[in-house]
Parts: sequence; C-alpha cells; structure tokens
Amino acid sequence: MSINQIVDILKEQQATFVLLLCHKSADADAVCAAYAFQGLLKRFLPDLVVEIGAPQGINKPTKQLLENLPIAVNLKPNIESANVIFLIDMNTIEQLDEVVDRLKASNVPMIIIDHHAPNLDTEQICNFCLINEQAAATCEIIYDMYQQAGIQLSLNEAKALFTGIAFDTRHFALGDSDTFRIAGGLVNAGVDAQAMLTLFSNPIDNSERLAKLKACKRAKIIKIGEWIITLSHVSAYEASAAKSLVDLGAHMAAVAGKKAGKLEVSLRCNRDFSEKTGIHLGKDISMPMGELLEGVGGGHAMAAGVNAKGEVDDALDKCLKLLKEKIPTNA
Repeated sequence: MSINQIVDILKEQQATFVLLLCHKSADADAVCAAYAFQGLLKRFLPDLVVEIGAPQGINKPTKQLLENLPIAVNLKPNIESANVIFLIDMNTIEQLDEVVDRLKASNVPMIIIDHHAPNLDTEQICNFCLINEQAAATCEIIYDMYQQAGIQLSLNEAKALFTGIAFDTRHFALGDSDTFRIAGGLVNAGVDAQAMLTLFSNPIDNSERLAKLKACKRAKIIKIGEWIITLSHVSAYEASAAKSLVDLGAHMAAVAGKKAGKLEVSLRCNRDFSEKTGIHLGKDISMPMGELLEGVGGGHAMAAGVNAKGEVDDALDKCLKLLKEKIPTNA
C-alpha cells in the first residue's frame, strides 16, 4: 500500500478527522512514526485534522524525548469522531486494553502500519495493512513512504524518524543495511546523529535499577542444549530487566510481572540464539503464549511481549515449554 492509495481512501471517506493510534505505553518508534506520518498526510491534505492518540499512555523515555521534539499526543483521543483510524506500530488492537471495545464498535476504515508479525484477528478487523516485517522500525516504513512520494522531510520529521529507529534498534546495534541507508538519508536531511544519540543517554532512576537487580537475583537459569535460558519476575520494567539478563550473558530471557491483575511478559534474546535456533520470539513464543494465557502476544524475532491473564509462574512455565519444543535438538 502506497501513500497515494492511503490518500485515495481518505478522499473516498471525505475524511476531515484522522486518528493515529499508538500502542500501550507507546515507545519512541510508535510516537515518532506517527508524528512523521502526520506530516506526510498534511502534505497531501492540508485541511485534514490529524491527531496522534495514545490512550494507554507513553513510556518514560519517550516522555523525555518529547521535550526535544514538537510532538503533541492526546492521551484521551476521540475515537468516535474519527473518519479513518490508523494503528501505528501495533499488530493487535488488544494492546489498547479498555478502548478495544470502542474500536471494534467503530464502522470507519482502520489501517495498520507496522513492522511486527501480523495478528490474524486484527487483520480481519482492519480494512488495510501496510506491514513490513523486514523493517527494523516502523519509522523506516514511514521514511520510505516519504521517499516514494518524493517529499522532503522537515528537520523535525527527520529527527523524529532517526529517534524512533535508534530506539528500536538499540542505537543501531540491531540495524541492517536498510537501517543504515535510511540513517544516512536522515543525516543528509540535517540530523546531527551525535547530538540526537546524546539525548538517549539519560540516567535510569533507582526504581528501574532495582527492577534489574531483582530480576538477576530471582533468575532461574536453565540450559537447553548449548543455550542458557533465564526466567525471572519483577513488578515493573520487565522489558528492561529481560534485556539486562541477556546483556549479562543469557542467550534468551523471559521476565514476567503482574500489575492490577494484568500479566505482562517480556522476552529478549541475542542474535546468535535467534539465527542458530531459527526461533522468532514474536511468532513462535509470544503469539502462542498469548493464546494459552487468554491474551495477546507478538513482537520481533529478538524482542517480544505478552499481555494476558493468569499467574507469573504459569506464564514462565508455558514459555519454557514452548522453548523446549521449538529449540532444535541439534542447535
């Protein structure tokens, strides 16, 4: 799907108000992709009102970044007034918790723009999907839409795209040739890469430090073949804790937590594990975990998550069982 096809849909709907929805605890890739896409739509339809919505809030690092970029995010978006709804950087509407029923009740076109493995249920609800699993970040998809349309990015749009890509690729550590092609294009558009990366070096607060340390202390270490798997639990910062366990030496880590009766599991692995086992954490582990736990799961090959019901221990047990089933005996 091209930007011209999207514009045609907006014209057919005689759209005056478009909503760009970001997932729960929206990260930099989601918010920055939405901001740049907002600018792209306005180039074609200057009178169109385009709002970025994050009904489940944005995460702490992204809040800090918004101090340096002119991005407006509505935490209470008017879903019922939208003529067209875009789901930015999310493969399932279930990530939006209490607004899910409002989305399902809407009869306006919904369009996904994402780089995660698609969720079949959400694909059935949405009218159109622009999904590129090969992209390292949704911001890469938006950049290519600008290029295909022959439209020049503003400096702030270029900064936003650079920021989103840097975050989703761990400062380009997970980038591929396309990532660096795009990064080069953004630098050519005026982005000071060193200055932008400096913005990401904010010190973590003590609550996140404690979560990482507790995850290490509570970690259960399992060896499957040549692979070291760690399972742990904390009450917050599951993703950060899982990444820390991999940074410490685990090939793969799963960290679970339960807040307000809702279960969250974050999964991370290193490239060696991903490539040699052939396991895609999003498709092979998170998605089936989501189904088993009456929730949803998804993500990337090396980083994924689950939002579901149930108990922490049961979730980690199911994760381990899936890993044992999926890891090749000769891997």
